[in-house]
Amino acid sequence: GDVSHHSPSEVLRSFKELRSLRIELPAGELGMDDGVLLKWKADFGSTLGSCVILGAASASASPSSAAKDGATAAPPPATADCAESDDSGSIPESFYTNGGLKLRVLWTISSLIAASARHYLLQPIISDHALLESLDLTDADGQGVLTMDKWQLQELRVRPVSASGDSHRTLMPALSMRLWYAPHIELPGGTVLNGATLVAIKPSEEAMMDAVGNATAGSAGGSWVSDAFEEPYRTAVGVLLKRRMYSLEMNSF
Repeated sequence: GDVSHHSPSEVLRSFKELRSLRIELPAGELGMDDGVLLKWKADFGSTLGSCVILGAASASASPSSAAKDGATAAPPPATADCAESDDSGSIPESFYTNGGLKLRVLWTISSLIAASARHYLLQPIISDHALLESLDLTDADGQGVLTMDKWQLQELRVRPVSASGDSHRTLMPALSMRLWYAPHIELPGGTVLNGATLVAIKPSEEAMMDAVGNATAGSAGGSWVSDAFEEPYRTAVGVLLKRRMYSLEMNSF
């Protein structure tokens, strides 16, 4: 028979006093190659507040955990994504020449586009529900999470969203990014992330203010970075934050 399709705002219109809402999409927006790990968490007001992205070229069982199961695990090939970095935590030269950095930038842009499209989708829901104080938009794949708290929801109600051209997504401001890389990270439970990368993103204006305020703090990241994901990925973030940090800038798009 016919199946009626309704937007989330249409489905929720009859609910008059929503205060907390969690919506789960049937799947993540980003089609990734088998074995590639990509997770993101973003918060928004009328525009992006912050975004944390954790990616890895592959995720596999460690040799020790595979041996316990009676299986054998070959070490990962020495590619740009898992070439050994030096003791200082510096990214190997091959990361730049063999496409490793280009791939990470692609992951970052794709995650930001997915997050901004979700944010744009939420506008009618937020305008229809003035009492809403907490809003999460997740997906069944566990790929991305968009969050908005009471004050961010209020900001969106009083400050219109700027769309990105003719696309159905929120315009991204100029962004300041911090990147950390590790060739291998073994997670609790025995999974190994190869070519692991962490990217922490804030609007450039806000990042500059944070830098001035934290000039004597000596901290590269805050709890919004370290607490972005649940275990075992929180462990990976903690390991990456101890490595050398790289800075990048991105124009509004």
